[in-house]
Amino acid sequence: QVQLVESGGGLVQAGGSLRLSCAASGRTFSIYTMGWFRQAPGKEREFVAAVRWSGGSTYYADSVKGRFTISRDNAKNTMYLQMNSLKPEDTAVYYCAANLGKVVITTDRSYDYWGQGTQVTVSS
Repeated sequence: QVQLVESGGGLVQAGGSLRLSCAASGRTFSIYTMGWFRQAPGKEREFVAAVRWSGGSTYYADSVKGRFTISRDNAKNTMYLQMNSLKPEDTAVYYCAANLGKVVITTDRSYDYWGQGTQVTVSS
């Protein structure tokens, strides 16, 4: 089992920044990839970014590329999402997730464990 706890959400004006954190515990040695997804009201959950737990390769959705940065600190078993130049369309509940070995990382079906989510609201 892997437990994930997100933090760092909140309300910010357009153009502002937030940093989300996701602390992992339990069988963290089994993590292959960790990712961030988001779900806006009335919309499906969508991929935001992912990072390979060993090696650190990163992947981004086109909608956030150049504005968001994903990173991880293996010593702290924590993943981060630095979000800059935020837009109202970034408003959503953000979830972190852990993938234990599936190659495809941009679909939520590939992830085995999920956090509870943290709300990000960007006002115009």
